[in-house]
Formats: sequence, structure tokens, C-alpha cells
Amino acid sequence: MPVKDATRRFSSRVDNYVRYRPGYPPEILELLKKACGLTTKSVIADIASGTGIFTRLLLENGNRVFGVEPNPEMRRAGERFLESHAGFTSVAGTAEATTLPDHKVDFVTAAQAAHWFDREKARREFIRILKLHGWAVLLWNERRTDSTPFLREYEQLLLTYGTDYQEVRQERTTAEITGFFAPSPFRSRGLEMRQELDYAGLEGRLLSSSYVPTSDQANYEPMLRELQRIYKAHQVSDRVRLEYNTLVYYGQLE
Repeated sequence: MPVKDATRRFSSRVDNYVRYRPGYPPEILELLKKACGLTTKSVIADIASGTGIFTRLLLENGNRVFGVEPNPEMRRAGERFLESHAGFTSVAGTAEATTLPDHKVDFVTAAQAAHWFDREKARREFIRILKLHGWAVLLWNERRTDSTPFLREYEQLLLTYGTDYQEVRQERTTAEITGFFAPSPFRSRGLEMRQELDYAGLEGRLLSSSYVPTSDQANYEPMLRELQRIYKAHQVSDRVRLEYNTLVYYGQLE
């Protein structure tokens, strides 16, 4: 699953990540309660917790959460974002070496992150920190690419200007998910999410992505000019819509 320099590649994008990345549908909590026995007493390790977007959903459910994040800039942003939540503990660690004690948690979660992990090492680490009969949950907001004319043009912009967009985009496959859980069985569920964005929000969402040029690169300004053109062509009442399929994979590792 890993792609080069995964730990540091978001360092320059933290502000946009905090402000413009989408959240996750609250239906995830209901799914985990019904399918996995999640309760407010469940202890969770949220791996690669980043700025705390998914972590907050867990904390607001009343859970104690260890946010394990290797990137110092992202981790500090998460600490600021979640400082009012008494159940949050920030941990400097990785998916492959969380630093957590053996059999500490009921759930291990990873939102928008598991494609960066070393699959075999992370799986062993998850088994080590999970309690008996604990659950591993991997989830992604997968942006729809062709359900509207706007989304088709936005996808083409990424294909044209993205630095390693296709490599990252294709990193998560059914075989990768099966390989992570194997030989344990797992289940999956799809949910819907969307963002309504003005131009500033759309630009911020684009720039939060690790696979687009930064301001010191030659194709940065042409990319933004194309983004402005696409926005003007498709905005309705000064808004465009990004649509997502939120994919949730969950199972008990053996």
C-alpha cells in the first residue's frame, strides 16, 4: 500500500487540510454499533489521525481515542483541533509502530490513510494492540469522478496537473483490502457524502491533496487558472458540489 514519502507529503498542506477536507457521514457510527458492537466505552486507536477529522466523530460519540500520527505538523494541528475533548490522547507513532501497549484497544481505525501503510507490518501491529475480538476498520471518502460534468472536468484537471495522482489514485484496490485482512474475513459498506463549496473552498480542497503541485512549481498557476475556468463554467449560486462514496471495510484480524 505505501507510496513514497508518505509521512512528510502533507506537511505543507496542513492549513488547507484542516479547513477544506470533507468529514465523514455520522452513519458510520451506527454501522459500527450494529455490526461491531461499538459502545461509548470502546477504546479506539485512530491510526494516521492527521488533523483529527475522523477522530472528532469518535470523540463526540463519547469514546476514548488515541490519535496516532507520524507527521509533526499534522499531529499539532490535530491537537489544537481536539484540545477540548478530554478523551483524546495524541501519540507520535506510525501504523507500523504505534508505541501503544499490547492489547490496549477495542478498535483500530484508519480514515483516508491505509493506502500509505506497509500492509504486513501494520497488520501485525494492529493485532498486537487490539484486545481479543477487537475490530479493524479502514475507510475512505472516494471522490466520484464522472457523475456530473463538473466532476468529469475536475478529474481531468487532476490527471493533467497531478504530480503522482494516478499512482495514489490506483493504490487502493479490492486485492489490497483483501490482502490486508486475509486470512480473516471482512465486510464492507458504502455510504454517501458531499461537499458544497464556493471557489475559495474548492481551491483549498484541491490544494489539500498531496498529489497536486505546490506554489513553487511551474504548473501551479496554470492549474489554478484551469480550476477557475471549471468553477465558472459549472457553479450554481456560487457553489459546486463534490460527491463521495464513503467506503468502510471492517473485520476482526487473526
